[in-house]
Amino acid sequence: MGAKRAGRPPGRHRRAEAPQATYREVIAIKEFRALWYGQGLSLLGDQLAQVALAVLVYDRTRSPLATAAVYALTYLPSIVGGPLLAGLADRFARRGVMLTCDLLRAALVGVMALPGMPFWALCALVFFVVLLSAPFSAARAALLPEVLDGDRYVIGSALQNMTNQAVQMLGFAAGGAVIATMGPYRALALDAATFLGSALILISGVRPRPAASGDDGAKPSMWTMTRAGARLVFGSRKLRTLVLFAWLCGFYILPEGLAVPYAAKLYTGTLPVPVITGLLMAAMPMGTVVGAFLFSRFVSPPRRLRLMGWMAMLSCAPLVVTALRPPLAVVLAAWVLSGIGGAYQLAANAAFVQCVPAERRAQAFGLVQSGLMAVQGIGILAGGFAAERLGPEPVVALAGITGVISAAVLALVWTESRGDKPAQVRAEATA
Repeated sequence: MGAKRAGRPPGRHRRAEAPQATYREVIAIKEFRALWYGQGLSLLGDQLAQVALAVLVYDRTRSPLATAAVYALTYLPSIVGGPLLAGLADRFARRGVMLTCDLLRAALVGVMALPGMPFWALCALVFFVVLLSAPFSAARAALLPEVLDGDRYVIGSALQNMTNQAVQMLGFAAGGAVIATMGPYRALALDAATFLGSALILISGVRPRPAASGDDGAKPSMWTMTRAGARLVFGSRKLRTLVLFAWLCGFYILPEGLAVPYAAKLYTGTLPVPVITGLLMAAMPMGTVVGAFLFSRFVSPPRRLRLMGWMAMLSCAPLVVTALRPPLAVVLAAWVLSGIGGAYQLAANAAFVQCVPAERRAQAFGLVQSGLMAVQGIGILAGGFAAERLGPEPVVALAGITGVISAAVLALVWTESRGDKPAQVRAEATA
């Protein structure tokens, strides 16, 4: 999900009631800095690990399907455990949930870094590492509005989103060069260290808070919370549309899962395949950084919401050019442009946050994030299966065509649902 609020009148009223927050003001808040630094550090390690896993599997199997399958494991665990585990961040103290997940993931990735790890064990460890990301991400997303209030949340979300994309870009771009010199196993060990660093930052920078659900002893079961969260998230047309906009990224993320076999196709003897892989994986995050900055800096909140459908179509349309099998420079330019279009997610996130009550925020975010990861994983797995038979170029182009059509349909639905007020949405969702 992205950032900025839904609805024209609410956006104008807030500007009239209070001055707009600044980046300097938000960065000055210690707890935000801790969340910001910790997320950036662990994300940097994750990007190195993703490139390392892709290279490691492709070197062993030479199979686009096997490479895409392992990459898909960074998304698929959310289908089973994500919706249930996300509710832990509402049942227990959110800082404690984040710390526990960081420590467990550090241990699991440390085991993955052992040379000679069997392929099946590597896949199992990837599954559990990603499974733990669901409660961590839900806790962080739910904690951010408690650290930043009002317009500070909007600015902080935009800053965090741009930083995350920049870290992804750096991690993917540097990952190919790092792995070419130090090897994939040491890159995985570095990822384990980033989780420990994130835990230390959280301990020192984020103060403890009680659980959002309170201490009355009447905590519902995780299954009950999951069902209630599903009713909340999918109980109104506006929230459903925002969720589908978020899940649209399954189409334009698919090329990342095919980056290694695509890099092998683009290899001309000038750059090593791991370096080409890193460049391909970095292209979309770089575009998203540029798009997020331009979208949040030069486009007014009401206009962001009106442009959201068009930006969503832009996120998929450039991928169609890969059907022509262009050279590396053209592919990179198209993927950067796709990333610029992906900045529409900024407009969807805060619109979603406005409609969700604070005590159910982690569960709602967890459900959406889990679906997001699942859609991406399924798309990448299907893309790898198709690339085995057709090659990566036509598969990426087909994902772009399908994504443009889906975005156009969502844009029409969004135009009709924008008039819904947040209060109405809450009433519908909780009825």
